[in-house]
Amino acid sequence: MTTLTTAPLAPILARLLDDADVSSAALNVEFASMTEQERAQLHDPGQYRALYHRARDHHLAVSRDTGRLLYMQARAVRARNIVEFGTSFGVSTLHLAAALRDNGGGRLIGSEFEPAKVARASDTVAAAGLADLVEIREGDALETLAHHMPEPIDLVLLDGAKPLYPAVLALLAPRLRPGAVIIADNADWSEEYLAIVRDPVGRYTSLAFGEDVELSVFTG
Repeated sequence: MTTLTTAPLAPILARLLDDADVSSAALNVEFASMTEQERAQLHDPGQYRALYHRARDHHLAVSRDTGRLLYMQARAVRARNIVEFGTSFGVSTLHLAAALRDNGGGRLIGSEFEPAKVARASDTVAAAGLADLVEIREGDALETLAHHMPEPIDLVLLDGAKPLYPAVLALLAPRLRPGAVIIADNADWSEEYLAIVRDPVGRYTSLAFGEDVELSVFTG
């Protein structure tokens, strides 16, 4: 029995995941209708914001398997301080906060630039009984995650705008503890990020996990 598999979290998470499946199917249809120029903008650090705003009603959630991976990794490293880039409606947040609860406590700092998503995610986290562990900061992650951060950081989830993955990682790197885990969803959308974490003489050990997740460890 874990926080992840018992009430009040379990039924809330099951509902959210079902909603995310429907949302993902609708988003795939919308994505298929985009022009090549619009798709290119998803990879452009200067243009992504409008398209993510267009998806403000979609979950953009991690998969069920990735959610379980987040919980397992946070438990495995006995995480106390977690940072999440891209909260959306809070599916990943709930998995990570559940791990903190089962680890005995801690702090999760999230960042999300859509105000409506911040409100929805905050309400969901509170309903799940995890509000004491979570702070969701509204705004640009390069600003919201630049101050008043816990140290050392034990785990990072990157699941926001893919063009910002390198910059967010660089911002957080000085606070990572050796052995910290970085999980990047849809990392194949950021070749620059993959080049950093896969650099054989760099500060990370990394491999692809599943179809679209990059699992990395900060070696110090």
